[in-house]
Amino acid sequence: MKKFIIAGGVLLVAVAAVVFLTLSNLGPLVKKTVNTLGPKITKTDVTVADVSLSFFSGEANIKGFFLGNPKGFKSGQAMKVGSIFVDIDESSITKNPIIINKIEIVAPEITYEKISGSDNIQTLLKNVQGSKKAEEKAKDQTSSDGEKQGKKIVINNVIVKDGKVNLTMAALGGKEITAPLPDIHLKDIGKEKNGATPADAFEQIFSSLYNSISADSVTQVFNDGLKQLGNLKDLGASGLQTGGDAAQKAATTATEGVKSATKGLKGLFKKD
Repeated sequence: MKKFIIAGGVLLVAVAAVVFLTLSNLGPLVKKTVNTLGPKITKTDVTVADVSLSFFSGEANIKGFFLGNPKGFKSGQAMKVGSIFVDIDESSITKNPIIINKIEIVAPEITYEKISGSDNIQTLLKNVQGSKKAEEKAKDQTSSDGEKQGKKIVINNVIVKDGKVNLTMAALGGKEITAPLPDIHLKDIGKEKNGATPADAFEQIFSSLYNSISADSVTQVFNDGLKQLGNLKDLGASGLQTGGDAAQKAATTATEGVKSATKGLKGLFKKD
């Protein structure tokens, strides 16, 4: 009897060791996945410095998130975040869809670069939407061929808080105007469709982010900062749409044309 107890104990220790080693290897796997899949969705550089996972809580901490700018933009990055906290439902890891209880993005720093007729965030959003369409087309082809569909996700909560937006454009001569980013709380991404693809989820999050950047409170700070500079003329920048439908309009229409100097600084961020 004693031998069976010892053997059972050894077996439990072995199983625990295998589970622990598997979970400890998930961090590098998640990091590799983000660094590989991210650029395919955004068509820009996407990297994370490190991913740590808690064995007991099922929570992940993604450190050093970096989102690069599309071609044609000169600022160093579109967004950087020190830490992103992710709470995954461990029981769903082997299922489809995978359930993510919460993604919390704390203190993101966004660089909002405007050039004539466009901006970097709008361009990134269009890149993501293009990736989503390509993903849906590939999904239709695999479905017709009877092949197994890829993993999907459901995200119960996405929280973005304590962020800031840095406006930059050529006419500012290397200076930036900084505004607080309104907090964001999204719920039930992918829930109605029994899961969303990574590109679909990223599009929904990024669309909401673009809406926050286009909020009246942000553009007012930008306007005030431009007025304080006092000597800007012929900036050659397009108007910034404000309000909740900005991201949707960005997907289908171009932004307003170049504003003349006689219309003043308000033309830079004219509300529709």
